[in-house]
Parts: sequence; C-alpha cells; structure tokens
Amino acid sequence: MNAFSRRGACPALSAPMQTGDGLLVRLNPVAGGPSSGGLSPKLLIALAESASRHGNGIMEVTARGSLQIRGLTTESAALLAAEVDALGIAVRTGVPVETGPLAGIDPHEIADPRAMAERIMAAIEDAGLAPRLGPKVSVVVDGGGQLTLDAVTADVRLKAVGVSAGTLWTISVAGDRQSEKRLATAGEDAARDIAVAALRMVAEKGRDAHTRDLSERQLASLGGWHSTAPPSEGGASRKPIGLFSLAGDIFTFGIGLPYGSMPADKIIGLAQKALAFGTSEIRLAPGRALLFLGQPTEANQSLQDTAATLGFVTSPTDPRTRIAACPGAPACASGRIATRDIAEAIATENADILDFTLHVSGCAKGCANPAPAALTIVGGENGAGLVVNATAKALPDGYRPGYDAARGFSRVAAMIRGARHQGETAAACLTRLGTAAIAEMYQQE
Repeated sequence: MNAFSRRGACPALSAPMQTGDGLLVRLNPVAGGPSSGGLSPKLLIALAESASRHGNGIMEVTARGSLQIRGLTTESAALLAAEVDALGIAVRTGVPVETGPLAGIDPHEIADPRAMAERIMAAIEDAGLAPRLGPKVSVVVDGGGQLTLDAVTADVRLKAVGVSAGTLWTISVAGDRQSEKRLATAGEDAARDIAVAALRMVAEKGRDAHTRDLSERQLASLGGWHSTAPPSEGGASRKPIGLFSLAGDIFTFGIGLPYGSMPADKIIGLAQKALAFGTSEIRLAPGRALLFLGQPTEANQSLQDTAATLGFVTSPTDPRTRIAACPGAPACASGRIATRDIAEAIATENADILDFTLHVSGCAKGCANPAPAALTIVGGENGAGLVVNATAKALPDGYRPGYDAARGFSRVAAMIRGARHQGETAAACLTRLGTAAIAEMYQQE
C-alpha cells in the first residue's frame, strides 16, 4: 500500500490521501456492475466500527455520494482495508461510471441507466482506457427521475430523454448540468460510442487531462457541439432528503449528514435503529445523504425522529443543506478557523436568507466545495476572510477575526434583509449589492 496519494488524486483504500487530520480514504460500495452504493445496516455498523478503531471516528458522505473515512495512519489504513475486505464489501475500482442512487427502482425514471453504464464500462475496458485516464476522470449516466445527477460534475454525462419513439440520450462533457457543453442527442449505440470517443481523446492528452482540455475542433468532431448548453430536461432536481415513492406503496427515506460529516457513533446509532425498524439497505446518495430502503412505511416517522435526535438533517429545507463546511480547526491541522461552529451559528441565526451556497473553509484549499460559491468564509493568516462569488483560493475581499466570522455574516444577512426587493432572492440581492458593499458590511464592528 502507498503511504499516501498526492492531493487531487482519488484517495481509494489502496491509496489514502494525506490531509490535515491524517490520511483519508474514499470508498464506493458496489454490488456487481454500476452500483446503488448500498450496504445493509449491519455492514454499515461494522464499517463505522472499523472507522472508529482505525481513524478519528469521523465519517463523511460526499457531494458525489462517496463514503470517506478520516484520521487514518499508514498502518491503520492497511488494517481498515483488510477489514473492509473481510466484511465482503466490494468497492469500485477503475474509471467511475456513476448512476443515481435510485437507478432501476425509481418509477419516475425515463430509462434505467444501469444497462447503458455497463456497456460504457465494458467499452472502456475493451479499449484499454482505464490505466490511461487520470483518477479524477468520471462518467455519469442519468436516467432522470426523482433524484437526478444534475449537480454532479463529470467529464462525460449521458442523460435519458423520453421521445415518442422510445429513449434517446443527450451526451455532454465538462461540468454539471448547468455548466456542461452539449455534444449530441443520440440512440443507445451512438451515445455509447460518442462517450467512449471523448474518453479516448482525453487519454491521448495524458493522465492529468479532462474533457475540459479538449479543443473546440475535437468537441465538434464528436457531434454537433455548441457552446451554450440547453436547459435540462424535466424539473429541478430534488435534494435526497425526505420521502421518495418507489413502486406501489413503497417509499425510501433520505437522511442528510450535516455538512456531509458525522461521528461514526452517531451513524452506528442510526443504523442500529434502522435495523430494528426493518431497513434492508442503506444507500449513499449524491448530496451528502443516506437513503433507507425496505422498512415498513409506518417506520419512516420513527426513523426521522431518531435521525433528528442524533443531529442528522431530516428536512430538505434545513439551512445546513446550503452550507458546505470542511472539518476545520481543531480537527484539521490545516484549518485556521472553527468552520463547523461558524456554520452552525450561521444556520441557526440566518436560515431565512440562505437561498444561496455558503462555503466555510478552514483554509484556502477549499476541500468541501472546490466550485465558486456566492459567499465563502475562509481561514487564513489574517483571520476569516470573505470571498464573494469565487472559490476559497481567491484573495478575500475583507477580513475579520476568525472567532467573530459568524457575526460578520450576520451583518451581511441584515443588509440583505434591509435591501431586498419584494420577490427578490437573497442571491440576486447579493449580486445587486456588489462585492465592495458586502465586504464593507462584513468587516463592520
């Protein structure tokens, strides 16, 4: 086993990544072919117990629906990997070809994406592309339905489109559903071929390449590329929290991890209750959540009550779903501010204006949210900086002491309440107010 992988690589069981609180591993459970990422309650309990023995007891579900275990050492990471293997938990390897957490069981899907995902995986293998592509290259195959993968970034995205003659697939590259570049709409065979051709072009550029590095000429050759992606098909994607109807009178219940993170003992407590309630499977969901399947419908309220008592997110309107926050200080040696304390204070005091993404980052690496956010509070040598409409890596527009960051945000929130026009979102109000006014208010005593 490698001691650790470089930052930006994929921290799989065999290649943990060094972070400020030790080594981190990421695993995606599979159950043969493209997976739901499901575990039985007993397996999740055993995995959480292993995380407590060998790490710092912190477990995370990422925005992409991966499971992360933190605070490992080189030796304990090897012990964790051995225990995962002994539990019989198969984890994904190779180029990730991701389907949604309800793939194949959602009656609202346009098409079951699993067969297409399997064909793409086979084509990648036949072409020998896996060792030539970097660890961060990914493919998304989205059948539509209640939980889409619109918010998940991917090098290649296929999304089912219902037409009178059957099902077609849109093929896009380089981004999430809002930022992607649309290539073509095609039938199953052509869609698979275009997806694999795009990956072949990436492989030819080297292991650090992505589809964003392809030229306009290359994109055009893949079929009808144009620079502005049309609006996504269907309605807005739901958050993976709350009840979701399956076939008949069966439901699955989604429960979120606040800021994507929970102590292992809390996960064990929830999984033990789920086992008692009759849950047969717990799936990892993009959007930092767990989906509970198999329990009787009447057990869902008890499951929700238990989760709420333990501190999980049980409502899609919970303001914590709008905040991305890394472990921060003191959990992470790189953290300069107590991110979770700041996030909790902001969520409690300013829930009414959080209709935008707020990122609270312990340092400029921005691990919890690499993408730009409307507002980012970032720890640094000068305290808690405020970055407007950019990433944590950007130069802050203003500073205040780290212990006082939540009060600075409350100043901005008060300004939004006073300046917002009738019917205007807080996000739109921020844009209208401008960076200078926001930074000045954040720094005001």
